[in-house]
Amino acid sequence: MTPTFALHPRLAEDCVTLGRFGLCRLLLMNDSHYPWFILVPEKPELTEIYQLSKLDRLRLMEESSLLAETLADLYRADKMNIAAIGNLVPQLHLHHIVRYQNDAAWPAPVWGKFDRIPYTEERIDAMSDQIQHRFKGFLIPV
Repeated sequence: MTPTFALHPRLAEDCVTLGRFGLCRLLLMNDSHYPWFILVPEKPELTEIYQLSKLDRLRLMEESSLLAETLADLYRADKMNIAAIGNLVPQLHLHHIVRYQNDAAWPAPVWGKFDRIPYTEERIDAMSDQIQHRFKGFLIPV
């Protein structure tokens, strides 16, 4: 039997699903310290980018670049941090974190710096609407 894709429980717990691109599910990390989005290729049992087919690697880079460019513009980023670390969550996923030179963790990485402060439901709805509008025609609601 062929395995099916399932979102890692830690990602499901820590994030809000915003939609799907052609390859990846788009998540919002529920931490109001930073605009922090995550792409998860909807392929089962992957832990590394090289495990994707060549075509899917290209799709991942296109989706990641589109997301990064849009977030940098939308949130007026000083820097976009993009990382595929996976030490705690082995499922392949790419973090896209909007950084500012005046954010609390600058210039260090954001991991483990502060306890998470969840967004309000109203802020999640507003960010979701904003992202849906920006990616109209590219992002499928889930």
